[in-house]
Amino acid sequence: MNGQTINNAWETMADIPATTAESEAMSKDMKNRGFKFVGPTTCYAFMQSAGMVNDHIVRCFRYNEVQSKT
Repeated sequence: MNGQTINNAWETMADIPATTAESEAMSKDMKNRGFKFVGPTTCYAFMQSAGMVNDHIVRCFRYNEVQSKT
């Protein structure tokens, strides 16, 4: 991610994935480091909550606010 937030442009909640290639890579790396409960879905939820990914749908009032801060 190189220090940049991933800004997605989802139209509906159904478009938002449970995992991504990045979350799968993070999960694999953490498991290699000895972590146990770190599947790709858990990693993606962390990425969303930490602001690494902007998954607000485009009609959400927060979408532009969050995108402008990245």
